[in-house]
Formats: sequence, C-alpha cells, structure tokens
Amino acid sequence: MTVVGVTVTPIMVQKYQSPVRVYKHPFELVMAAYERRFPTCHLIPMFVNSDVVNEETSEDGSTHRIERRCALDVDAPRLLKRIAGVDYVYFIQKNTLNRKERTLHIESHNETFSNRVVVHETCCYSVHPENEGWTCFEQTASLDIKSFFGFESTVEKIAMKQYASSINKGKEIIEFYLRELENEGVTHVPRWTCSSICPALPAPNSLSATPPELQHTSTPAVSASQTADTKDGASQDAKQDSGAPQADSLLEILAGTPEDKLDADYIKRYLGDLTPLQESCLIRLRKWLQETHKGKIPKDEHILRFLRARDFNMDKAREILCQSLTWRKQHQVDYLLETWNPPQVLQDYYTGGWHHHDRDGRPLYILRLGHMDTKGLVRALGEESLLRHVLSINEEGLRRCEENTKVFGRPISCWTCLVDLEGLNMRHLWRPGVKALLRIIEVVEANYPETLGRLLILRAPRVFPVLWTLVSPFIDENTRKKFLIYAGNDYQGPGGLVDYIDKEIIPDFLGGECMCEVPEGGLVPKSMYRTPEELENEDVRLWTETIYQSASIFKGAPHELVIEIIDAASVITWDFDVCKGDIVFNIYHSKRAPQPPRKDPLGTHGITSPGVNNVQLIDKSWTLGQDYSMVESPLTCKEGESVQGSHITRWPGFYILQWKFHNMPACSATNLPRVDDVLATLQVSSHKCKVMFYTEVLGSEDFRGSMTSLESSHSGFSQLSAATTSSNHSQSSSMISSHGHEEVYSYQILLCRHQMISMLC
Repeated sequence: MTVVGVTVTPIMVQKYQSPVRVYKHPFELVMAAYERRFPTCHLIPMFVNSDVVNEETSEDGSTHRIERRCALDVDAPRLLKRIAGVDYVYFIQKNTLNRKERTLHIESHNETFSNRVVVHETCCYSVHPENEGWTCFEQTASLDIKSFFGFESTVEKIAMKQYASSINKGKEIIEFYLRELENEGVTHVPRWTCSSICPALPAPNSLSATPPELQHTSTPAVSASQTADTKDGASQDAKQDSGAPQADSLLEILAGTPEDKLDADYIKRYLGDLTPLQESCLIRLRKWLQETHKGKIPKDEHILRFLRARDFNMDKAREILCQSLTWRKQHQVDYLLETWNPPQVLQDYYTGGWHHHDRDGRPLYILRLGHMDTKGLVRALGEESLLRHVLSINEEGLRRCEENTKVFGRPISCWTCLVDLEGLNMRHLWRPGVKALLRIIEVVEANYPETLGRLLILRAPRVFPVLWTLVSPFIDENTRKKFLIYAGNDYQGPGGLVDYIDKEIIPDFLGGECMCEVPEGGLVPKSMYRTPEELENEDVRLWTETIYQSASIFKGAPHELVIEIIDAASVITWDFDVCKGDIVFNIYHSKRAPQPPRKDPLGTHGITSPGVNNVQLIDKSWTLGQDYSMVESPLTCKEGESVQGSHITRWPGFYILQWKFHNMPACSATNLPRVDDVLATLQVSSHKCKVMFYTEVLGSEDFRGSMTSLESSHSGFSQLSAATTSSNHSQSSSMISSHGHEEVYSYQILLCRHQMISMLC
C-alpha cells in the first residue's frame, strides 16, 4: 500500500463586523467631511496617497461612482518588507454615492499579494432610519492568509493591529473634518433634488487639492451666511437636527439602533469599552443566535460574559452559551425568581444576603460562611434545594447589575462577594457538605461566568487552607485571580476593606456602623432533619418540574411522538432545541393508530444506553402515501437551533411528529468519500443527535383568541432574552389548510405578545 503525503497550505481567516456608528449630522454634511480624506489624509499616517482610476456620474447627477488606487505604508518589520520586495501595499477602493437614496457604498480589496493574502472590506454610510438628520456607518471585513513566505502568523498580527488602529480612528477622523467644516462656516449641505443641474465633470486628477467630488457636486456646501438663500431646505434639516434626541438614556440609544443592530454608543454606555475585534465577536455571535434561535437571544451583557470567559474565542463561547441556554430552558431557571419561595429554614439559617454596593457600584453580597451550619442545611433541605437557592441569588445578582448600570450611568456586569470566615472549623469540612459545595460551584461556573467581580475573604482561620485546597481546583483560573484573602484583622488596615467598600456601609459585625440584615445563623435543630428517602424524593421533584422532554436520535432510528386529534380544527404547537447534531423534523398524519411505542435496542449501532429516550411508532411495513401521509414539508434543523411553530390540523386522526437523523448529501463531484464522511463512520457518537422538545394541542375554541389557552401554552423563551419573535423557518402555518393562515398568524402574534408580557426581562 502506497501512502501519499499531501502538503496542506495553511489558511488563516479573520472576520470583522462593526457595530452601527452614528454621526449626529445629516448625510450630506458627513459626505462632505468624508471626501476631505482624499487624495491623502494626515490623520492616517500610513495612507500615503490615492489616484483616481475611474470616475463616472449618472445623467441626472444622482449617482456618482469613483475608483481609486490607494497606497499604504504598512508598519511592518523592515526584514519582512525586504523579503516581500515592496515598500507600499496597494488597495483598490470603489465608492458608489447615491445622492437620491442618500447612501454611500464602499468596497475595497488588496491589489498587492492578492494571490497570497486576500483582504476584502465593505462599508456603508446611510441615513438613520429613525432620524433623517443623523447618519449611520457600518463595515465588515475579512482577511484570508493563504501563504506568505512562512510569515503567515506575523502578517496576521500586523494586519489585525493596523486594522484595529484604523477602525478606532475612523469616527475621530470624520468628526475632525466635520469640525473643520464648521470652523469654515459650512454648517449645511442641501439635499440632492431632481431639478439639480450637474455641471461638466473635470478630468480626474489625483494631485488635485480639492477632491473631485467637491469640485463637481450638484449640491455644493453652503456657509452660515449663505443659508438664508436655502431657508426652506435648511429649516427642514434644522428642525430634524434640533429635535434629535440625545443618546443619554437607554431608550434613546436603543432608538438609535436600526434593524436590531448594536450601536457603538450603546456598547460603550451599557457594555463597556471593547476593542474593535471584541465588538466584532459580540456582534457576530449575536447575529448567529438571532439566526439559529429565531430572535430569542440573551441580553447583550449576558452574551458578553460568555465571550469574556473564553477570551473572545467565538467557537468556545458559542458552545458553552448554547449549553447554558439549554440548561436554563430545561430546568425553567428563567422563572426562578418568580416561583422559588425559600423554606423557612433557609430564611432563618442561611447566613447570606445583599447589602448595598461597593465603591465601583457593583452589588455587594455578604456571606457569613463561618456562622452557617452547612451540615444542618444539607440534612434539613437536601442538595437540590440549596442549589436552587444559590441559583436564585445569582439571578437576583443579574437583576441588580442591570439596575445599577442605570443608576450609576456606567456598565456594571458583575458583583462583589464578601465572605466572612469567622467561626469556620472542621465541622464545615463535612464530606457531603463539601460535595454539595463543589457541585454548586460547578453549576454556577458553567452558567454564570464573569459575574463575580471581586471576592473578599475576611478573617480566614487556620483551617481555611484545607478547604481552599479542596475547592480551588474547581474554580476557573480567571475567577481565582479576583480573590483577596485577609487573615485575622488584616482587613481593617490600609489596603483592606475600606479600599473596596465605603466606610459608611461596612457591616456592624466587621467593625462598621451599618446594620446588616444577614441572618445570624446558628445550628439547625435536628428535629428539622429529614431522612435520605424524603430528601431524594424532594430532589427528584425539584429538578423534574420541567415541561420539556429529551430524546436521542440515531442514524436509522428516529424519535417519534403521536398526538391523537379529535377536533379537526385543532392546533398542534411545538418548541424544540437541537442540542447535538443535525436533524430533520417531519409531521405525518394517519387514520390508523400506530403500534405501541417500541424502544430501539440500538443493536445496529453497537452500543447500549438504557437511559436513552428513543421511540419509534411508524411500522416498517407502512407505505408513505397509503398508510400515512406527510402534512408539512421536511424542516432541516442545525445543531444549536431553537425552533417553534404550529400546525392547524385538517382531519381527525393520529399525527406523528418525527425527529430524524440528517444524512449529509454525498459529494457529487467525485466518487471518493469525503474526509468528514470517513470520520463519521469511525465515530459512533457522530451518528447520535439529541433534541429537547415540548408540544401542546390547543382546541379550536381556545385557539380563537382565548387568553386562557395561551397561558397554558408554556414557553421556553429565555428570561435573558431581550426580544421574542416567532420562528420564520419552522413553516408554522399549515401548507394544507389555506383558510387557516390568518388564524395561525393571529395566534402567533397573541402568543408572542403574551410571552413578552409575562416574561419581561
């Protein structure tokens, strides 16, 4: 057998997506400022010069196209420039200005080394959709490095550094030229009109001091003294500009974000200072969630926490975020603050509570761990009740962060925890208690990353190093860096507690003057202890209170669910998440009742999994079109997607919902198997998919507008979601019942409205 070695060319791909940047100036004035960047710009040192290659204007003067060849002096090591054999890097920039539509589209790509490195950028200036006196700017870019003399990694770093720097300066440059125009007396540029006369175009000249666009613009800029001649046009813009809201509140900033896109001012005000690449990661992950989760996406600050937890690695952050969203949905964590009522024993003996805020405005949580009877609480309540209580504390922390962000006028996304260890002894090292603590830490670390801003550990006794040795391996390294540990009374001196908490709110039990309402704690009476059997039953009840079911799908073994319909005009609704793999969702109808559910033994897969839920109902002897029929077109769903929809039944009988393994189409260009197909045959796990689903049937009388039926239609929509929309890809309206389209649409609107009211976040 001959082994052929294949050399794989390294390919590095970087992508960038900007937030929406808003200039609070009219489009025409921004365009006048933009054109001052050419033929060169002293504010961009690496921009050496630009030559006009091609230029044309439409007959009515509304559209102007110009192509430039731009020379850039990239800040790169001299050795790399000598190896490459170039002094300047040349780019081709094509601009299309549509004065009628008030848009400028910019497209640029590199001419130098285009066979080794591909840089592609698109930008767009447009009128703000909510305020015609403002201008929006967006840009996307991609960098593909195929090969570069063995310096691919170096070129990537240089390119990203230069690009990030130019992005940061982009808005500053436009603002600079806007101020320059204002100093020259240019405060208004009239809009283009059909009656405008377009003068003859001068010959393109790259050395012209005045940009070509300004030489022949059909609507020249006018100074402050000239505005009287264009009073009507100016007054219209002036009214718009004077009535423009200032982006100093959340409502106004959100109003300045067109088409549910992120605004740069909103990011700075509510999310913090992010680098351009960090902004890009946030926007791209947010866009992916919008596409796959059909608009039910977490709030931006929550997405940002997961990105920070994985150092803005998109793939890693997306994976843990999707797992967390599924976990929240399955265990109804979104409703915890509404439904969880702490038992009296927790209210009396759990020595923790919220207490004002620290110097940075972060919510402050105080835990007197040394006074807590962990053994008594575990014996009286069980591990699951304690976990739920801790989760409710974290949910309350998220809510307080949002409130403090509004109160203090700056982004606050985490809280400070003060742990008092006075009284900690070997009793706290009770093994079941430590086990419960480790599990709580594991769950919190996985689902509430980057929520702990600082942990102040006070009065640590000698036994603390033992507990720290047991616990620290389960805590993320970035989280451990936020720990500050004080032994004895060290916290009272310089560099102690007063550096992080105002003296006025230091609790009384720590030598302060502020009364703290955290319970004193103490030993839980043994009369409140419960038997292991009672605790086990309680634990099962707590964590099985979910309306969702899980199912596994294998290649050749779909999961099927039967719904019997008596009333022909009923509505079948569904809500499911694809947790693993790609699946195909089908709905069938049959007049015959399917055979009793049979579990797939999975023998054909060579594995045994007693806990797997996999039910098959359609008999192999049945013929499609005779024994049963398809009532909806198949819907292919990718891993990570969340799908909701509904189907109006036309006939009584048995409706079968089927989740089927999605077979990837074979490569038609060659008979050779693809690498992915070969690897898939070697891994049994690749033949397994997993879904989490919920279904409900609404009667026709309830369907026609009854809020009672809508309330019974439980939702898996996340409380962390900032927006809720119906699935556009689930083909929810029946393709058979043409008279039911309006009813399905009205049902979805009412359902969305009810969900948004009941789950305000």
